[in-house]
Amino acid sequence: HGEAAVPHLGAVAKCLSDNDSDVRAAACGALGKHGEAAVPHLGAVAKCLSDNDNDVRAAACGALGKHGEAAVPHLGAVAKCLSDNDSDVRAAACGALGKHGEAAEQYLDAIADCVNDTEPIVQLAARVALRKHGKVGVGYAEVVAQYLEHEDWQTRRAACQEIGDLGQAAEPHLGGIATCLQDSDL
Repeated sequence: HGEAAVPHLGAVAKCLSDNDSDVRAAACGALGKHGEAAVPHLGAVAKCLSDNDNDVRAAACGALGKHGEAAVPHLGAVAKCLSDNDSDVRAAACGALGKHGEAAEQYLDAIADCVNDTEPIVQLAARVALRKHGKVGVGYAEVVAQYLEHEDWQTRRAACQEIGDLGQAAEPHLGGIATCLQDSDL
């Protein structure tokens, strides 16, 4: 089904400027699924990062996160979405940047700031993005460790999982995980 759609990607790209925001968001999503064949349309997807509709901006982040090297020129625009007014857009931006490894290292501090976001969905997306950065992300163990005592049990659980995934860099925080083992909510 994927290859059959390739000849129609130009028509899908035209939908990025449709009057209906649901159509624009769907077009971003579709172009995010077609790898190399969608590369000529990534500039148009990147323009959707400044769309008036939250769902379109989030879908554009998601689509650019699925394209490797070809999306690198647009990572600065994705990073600007880390401070978007909408939490789904901020979370999608974290997710997209988390998939870009070394090319997104310059945005790690901004992603780390998202760990302190008011919305748990953004906090979690930021933690996952930092973890995906491997050795670079392990420097943020302190940022994640502060959530081991968070008032929300799901946040505490996610922090325990993230600390566990950080390996040796998390050793100074193993006492916090030991406390989580005695937490009746976890």
